[in-house]
Amino acid sequence: MRHAPAHRQRRSLRLKDYDYAQAGAYFVTICTKDRVCLFGDLVDGEMQLNAAGRVAERYWLDIPGHFPHTELDAFVVMPNHVHGILMIGDAARGTACRAPTVERFGQPVAGSIPTAVRSFKSAVTKQINLLQGAAGTTVWQRNYYEHIIRDEAALDGIREYIDNNPLQWALDRENPANVGARHAVPLRNVRQTTQQSWEDG
Repeated sequence: MRHAPAHRQRRSLRLKDYDYAQAGAYFVTICTKDRVCLFGDLVDGEMQLNAAGRVAERYWLDIPGHFPHTELDAFVVMPNHVHGILMIGDAARGTACRAPTVERFGQPVAGSIPTAVRSFKSAVTKQINLLQGAAGTTVWQRNYYEHIIRDEAALDGIREYIDNNPLQWALDRENPANVGARHAVPLRNVRQTTQQSWEDG
């Protein structure tokens, strides 16, 4: 087994000392491991979700049920990634006199964007592994990408980007045709999707 050199450390894509639990809008992109096209296919510019894609969609829609301070905006499940806007609002969270909530490695902060994304990824992984009959299979890329949305103009532009993403798949940098020869991996032993809790997968 190959190990990383002892001096190397995991590089976080998060901004140092930024409070990801504070009110705001965040554009999130989460990719599958090796950008494998796991969630379905584009047909005439429209995403056709398969069983795994429906799992990803369902658990994304479930996020506010587990993180009540979080609201969903535009999102799309693509063949090998999910784009979405997550909004954290003040009113639902009662932020007056709130102590700082800067997340540190190994010290998750309840209600933060990293915690919500980590929970989403974990829940989807468990359910897809059940569908595949392959416990322990890695579904997601280790990290994810996020952009802090600063104003309404940026928000509108990102909404438009998400809405048009299926139409732009041929040019998408996440498209395996554009990043190397990676092919869709069909689900094995697919069973009917059953409703699972986030805790159960």
